[in-house]
Order: sequence, then C-alpha cells, then structure tokens
Amino acid sequence: MYQILANRLRDALTRYIHERYGISLEIALEKPPKLELGELASPVCFELAKRLKRAPRQIAQEIAANLGHVEGVARIEVAGAGYLNAHFDRGLFWASVQKEAQRGAAPEKVDRSAVAHEKEKVIVEHTSINPNKAAHIGHLRNAVLGDSMARVLRHMGERVQVQNYIDNTGVQVADAVIGFLRVRKLSLDQVQKLAAQPKFDYLCWDVYADTTEVLEKDQERAAEWRAETLRAIEEGQGVAAKMAAVIANAVVSLHLKTMARLGIYYDLLVRESEILHLKFWDAAFEKLKAASAIQYATEGKNAGCWTMPWSQETGNGEENGEEAEPQAKIIVRSNGTVTYVGKDIAYQLWKFGLLGKDFHYTKWPDAPTQRPLWATTSAANDPEAPHFGEAAATVYNVIDSRQAYLQDVVAQGLRALGHTREAERSIHLSYDIVALTPRCARELGYELSAEEAKKAYVQVSGRKGLGVKADDLLDRLEAATLAEVKQRHLEMPEAEQQRTAHAIAVGALRFFLLKFTRTAIIAFDFKDALSFEGETGPYCQYAVVRIRGIRRKGAEAASANPGVSQTFAANTLSGAEGEGLWESVLLSGSLDHAIEAAIGAQEPAFVAKYAFQLAQVFNLFYHKHRILSEENPEKRAFLLRLTELVEAQLLRALSLLGIEAPEKM
Repeated sequence: MYQILANRLRDALTRYIHERYGISLEIALEKPPKLELGELASPVCFELAKRLKRAPRQIAQEIAANLGHVEGVARIEVAGAGYLNAHFDRGLFWASVQKEAQRGAAPEKVDRSAVAHEKEKVIVEHTSINPNKAAHIGHLRNAVLGDSMARVLRHMGERVQVQNYIDNTGVQVADAVIGFLRVRKLSLDQVQKLAAQPKFDYLCWDVYADTTEVLEKDQERAAEWRAETLRAIEEGQGVAAKMAAVIANAVVSLHLKTMARLGIYYDLLVRESEILHLKFWDAAFEKLKAASAIQYATEGKNAGCWTMPWSQETGNGEENGEEAEPQAKIIVRSNGTVTYVGKDIAYQLWKFGLLGKDFHYTKWPDAPTQRPLWATTSAANDPEAPHFGEAAATVYNVIDSRQAYLQDVVAQGLRALGHTREAERSIHLSYDIVALTPRCARELGYELSAEEAKKAYVQVSGRKGLGVKADDLLDRLEAATLAEVKQRHLEMPEAEQQRTAHAIAVGALRFFLLKFTRTAIIAFDFKDALSFEGETGPYCQYAVVRIRGIRRKGAEAASANPGVSQTFAANTLSGAEGEGLWESVLLSGSLDHAIEAAIGAQEPAFVAKYAFQLAQVFNLFYHKHRILSEENPEKRAFLLRLTELVEAQLLRALSLLGIEAPEKM
C-alpha cells in the first residue's frame, strides 16, 4: 500500500508542477527521519527554486495549498527550508492494508497466470555450476540470489522462466576427464560405476584438485591434454567425450538434489553441448563474422584466433568462476575450439530470439521435483515439451563479479550485431565471494596460520580443493538445529523435529546469504547464522512462531472478534500511544515498497531487510501491549488483527526469500 500512495503522490505532483509552472521533473520521494514528520517527503521544491528563481519554502507553501486531494493522503505540510511532507490517512491505510493482506496471505498459491500470460517472458539464469565437482558455499549464494529474484519478479506478475546453464564442454569438465582418464587411469566402465554412487560429486572434488596440481607442474603437457580433450568433447567423439557426458550428467543430478534441499528448482537446463551439436555456435559465428563484430588475427600473440575488438582495459577476471584464460576477448582459439564467452554470446542471442534456431528438449531423469524438469538435447524433441525458444524481454544472468568483463564482452557482441536494446536488457546480476570467518574455518577442520586467524575472513578455493561443500554445510546446520529443537520440544514427533530443524537451517542459510548487498563479501559463520537474536533468519521465523502462539493461546481468533471500524482504527492509531501501533501498521503496508526497491536495484537484500525490520517492530509491539488480556473487546480485536496482519506480511516476505516459518521453534 505504501508504494501505491507514493505513486499517487508522485503523479499528483508531476501533473501539478507541469500545469502550474510548465516544468517536467522526476519527482524524488523519501521517508522522513521521524514519523511525526509524515510518511513521505519530497525535496522537489529545491530543484524548482533553481529554475523559478524563488525561495523553495515559498514554492512548497504554494504547492501544499493548491495541490488538492490525493487519495490516501490526509494532509501535506511544509517542513524545513522547503520540503513537502505527506501524512497518510491512517484509518484508510489500515483498511487498505487489511484487504491487501487477505488477498496475498499465501503468495506462493496466488494464481497470477492470467496477469503473467499477458507479459513478455523474463529469463533468470542462475546456479550454472561447472559439472565437475560438488557444489560449494559460493554456488549457494548464486542460486539463492537467483531463486529469490525469480520469486520477487513472479510475485509482481512477471512471466519468469528459470534456466540453469550447464557448461558440460568447458575446460573444467575437460580437466575432470583428464583426472579420471590420464591421472587415475580409469576406464569408461569404471567411471560409469563410480558415477552411480551417491557421493560421486565429492569424489570429483578430490580428483579435480589432484588433477589441477598435476597440470600446474607440467604446463606444456597440460595444454596438450586440454586441447585434445576439449576437441573430443566438442566433437562428441571417442572415450573422452563419453566420459565427459557421464561425469557431467551424474554431477548435475547431484547438484539438483543439493539445490532442492534449499527449495531451489528450475524450468530448463541448457547444456552447452547442444549449443555446439545443434550448430548454435556456427549460426552465431556467421552472424559475428558478417557484421565484422569479430576479426581473425594473423599475427601477434593472438595469431590464428578470432577476437572481438575491445577498447576497454581487459583486466584479469575469472572465467566461469575459475581462473580466466589469458585474453578473455578471444572468441575462437587458434586450435579451433570456442571459448566460454563465444558460446555464451550464442546462448544470449537464443534467449532473445535472435539466433533463428531452437533446441530440442527432453525430460531430465530423476528430477527432484514433482513437475517435469526439461533439458536441452541433440536427440529427438519430446512432443510434450513447452516452447522455450520464445524471445525474452529481459534476461538476468546471475554470475559472480569476477566475470564482469566477460559479461561486458557478451553485451558488446549483441551491440556489434545491432541489438542495442537487448544488450541493455542483459542484466548482469553480479555478486562477490563467500568466505569463512576464522572461527568457522577452524570448526570445519582447516588449519590456519597465525596471520590467517587474525583476518576478518578466510578465502576458499574449489580449484585447490579448499572450501565448504554445500551438502556438508547443510548437514552441519541441520544437525545443530535438530539438537536445539529436540532439547526444546521433547514431546514433538521425530519427523516433525526433523522438518522443523530443516526449515530453521534453510532459513538461517538463505537469510544469511541474502541480507548482504550483492557487492559485499560474505564471511559465513555458523554461530552468527543460527542465532535467534539479531538480523537472522531464525529471528524472523521466531516472530511468526510467537504470533502463532498468541493465536493458539487466545480463546478467539481475530475473525471471531467484533469488527474493527475504520474510525476506531484511525482513533487508535493517533496520539502518543498510537505512534508505536502506527509504525507496525505502516511497515506492514510497506512490503510493496520493499519489493519495488528490490526489483529496481536488483537487490533481494531489500526484502530481507524488510522482513527483519517487521519482526523487530512486532517484537516491540508484543512486549508493549497485553494483546490477549486487553479488556476493551474492540481494542483487543484491533490488536489481534494487527498481529495477524504482521504475520501475513512477514510470511509473504519470507516466502519471497524462500524461507518457511515452522509451527514451533
């Protein structure tokens, strides 16, 4: 509701200023520092003062006196040197938020298909882990960010398709093949048997680390083996190609199970092999050459390569979450193999419907979800497959900040082909690394030097085999929460104890990964994440549990109480005593504002911050008011309704973060 009133006020000011002064302006709105100053403030009169050569306060007084009625706004006052401060109609706001909460009490079940069907498709690509080893904590940040962004967009009625890009033909998979085939000297049959084991991704983790060490000792042999293996994989021929498929498919299935533990699912797995086998890259290559977007180098260090002219400083980022190749602007290597960024240009063209080709699709076997999970294939198309090839309006690529340069190259490829609009709508949803606090690293068995122990965080490296596997992290969190739940609720059935522990563990982890802005380095810590106090998932979950306890203990639910009139609500929310209650009502009605901010800045952290603030405000309200023992029946009904309003909005916010609130904690 807050955002609705903000939009109304902005529109009214825009119209009035244009009609009165003949000036068109972007109207900035902000929250005043104190509630007594109103709920919205605009500094627009300071900009008008520059143009009209008049005092800003004089202009503000003129606008406040003549703007006219804005629905939902009780009055507009002039503050300071010329601010316009809007005070909401509290009774009307209360009534409107009640209706809003009733409509969206279970957002995950709201049928928005009719709205979404009218909109263009939005693609969110996230997770996209190299299928060569187990997922680690850094991958979880990617997946949780992407999943929450998709949830927020769907909540706003967008038609979202979630894709997971599987780089099954790249250097990392090639190194895994080299590890099994050349370092450990295993046959295809032996690897197939190993791939059937439940912890095959853990084995790959160790093989990959060992192979990296071997290859680093002999750079010449490493280059020869990689080139030979990459070519075999790209052509889909020989033992190396078959082994790559076995490794990648098995690891992807295990990744899907890991993500399902966090409630993360996908609509489509896009495999890089199909970009090659279905000639997607060939089509993109011809377009790039025809537009002179790439050039063939005949001399210098890039001789024999196809490169994209690049005026910006290249830098030394990392490619696909691992070490980058030198000269990332190379699109085709001198040995004829395509770089990651080259294949990504073809993929991005397909997302926007600009390639003139489509994949074939098949159901992924043993998907950890009841609905079908589709994957691209070179085989015959499944006639039941949805139409994935439709052009997207916007594409969000959730990829870590170390790949900013490569994402710029992809966008530049679109621009060079004349697709400026699509380049602008290719949004790199970047994020920084996840490290460990020294305390967490020690708890996980890492030996730290005296210097490392003093640092704010300890970096990890999947390439070197140093890191926190995602499943190990989740197992440890669930074990810790299960012990706490058993101690608090001995009477609870074991299955419910496990469900509760799982919900708390997932809530703790997801909230911890989402509460930081994307540009922040996260230092993960078990104790901090699982705390029931402070800015944590369990703190927000416990606020919901406490509300449910109020309703269980009460002899009556809000629906059985006398109605709360708009007039009574307005009177109750006024005066000194009403300020605290009004803060709870106002924040409850501000979820739409947090969601708008999250989409505008591509920052799910805004929703996490909102959930924490609402839980905080409720706890203050809970300790100040005797809800169930209130003698005035209409006021008791009001307090119970407010409690249920907070619960509904907090549940909605947590749902957007992928967090479930258990019944008890």
